[in-house]
Amino acid sequence: MEILHSREQEQLTTFENNMKTIDPQKPVLVTGGSGYMASWIIKYLLDQGFTVHATVRSIHNRAKIQHLLDMEHRSAGTLKLFEADLLRENAFDKAMRGCELVIHTASPFRLTGVKDADEELIRPALQGVQNVFSSAYGSTTVKRIVLTSSIVALIGDTIEIADLPNKKVDENCWNTTSTISHQPYPFSKTIAEREAWTLSKQMDHFDLVVINPGLIFGPSLSKRIDSTSISLMIQILSGKFRTGVPKGAQAVVDVRDVAKAHIRAGFTPQASGRHLVAADLADFLDIARIIRKNYPNYPLPQKHVPKWLFKLIAPLLGYSRQFVERNIGYDFKFNNTYAVSDLNIRFTPFEKTVLDQVDQLANDQLIADKR
Repeated sequence: MEILHSREQEQLTTFENNMKTIDPQKPVLVTGGSGYMASWIIKYLLDQGFTVHATVRSIHNRAKIQHLLDMEHRSAGTLKLFEADLLRENAFDKAMRGCELVIHTASPFRLTGVKDADEELIRPALQGVQNVFSSAYGSTTVKRIVLTSSIVALIGDTIEIADLPNKKVDENCWNTTSTISHQPYPFSKTIAEREAWTLSKQMDHFDLVVINPGLIFGPSLSKRIDSTSISLMIQILSGKFRTGVPKGAQAVVDVRDVAKAHIRAGFTPQASGRHLVAADLADFLDIARIIRKNYPNYPLPQKHVPKWLFKLIAPLLGYSRQFVERNIGYDFKFNNTYAVSDLNIRFTPFEKTVLDQVDQLANDQLIADKR
């Protein structure tokens, strides 16, 4: 399978002629290397012959890193793994040596089941940014940091979109309503990105480019199911929502497109600012309709649940009633034109994204194949 479109291949192979910022012969650091999206970034870089420094929590946990080792063996590139803790000062110093580009993806992603938001989400996200930037500041080589933020750093609750000047979310928006007690994950992404912009102004020998992805779907490079995106698809397929799903379309995007956007952000000299990387609007019922075409026997949802009913049972599913009131029943409207033009993105059709992911889950027997 061709890894990149021919146009993308041309851009990657013309780095040596056009690069004003990053030397493609130098290693690239990717933090959170074993993660769902970071693994795709590493794969694309390795397939193009890059040397990749990747940080992971433990280099001894083979279950979490084996897919990275396997992809290195199948590629033209070189992979070097380093242990790093988001909460530890100087944790990224060694991994960053010799790197001109740092892609910082590492940050906890959890929407439900959070018991201590400060310990599980806020501190790792914020101190992770601080420690990565501190290592970059002490480096003599780093020229650019690409930060994985999120669309939730742009807006808190979906209901707020109606109050925006153009009724759509774009890169000019900031989430000002999430707090540690209401929407702690969006709050963690917001304060981490704000901190990154503050630090980048103070440390002006490297620049910052930010990727703000929508809700990510698509196939995984590992068999892990602890990713929120993977577990959400498994829940849809398992029958958990067979009685119905809440109404409201979300901004969705393919994990492979998000990975490519990070690479583009790193190696496009003129790339700057924030980039809302989302392709389509879809709700859970749209996803179920796509799956049903190829997998008609799964216990998929066939209707929307009334908002009052979902609000009643929301705490049992890990959502607050305040969240339901402010997010369910409203379509997420967005403008992605800046990201498309600045990074020259071409998005994967969402139907392919969903079916590629479900095919993989079935083939890997992570869900029962009921065809």
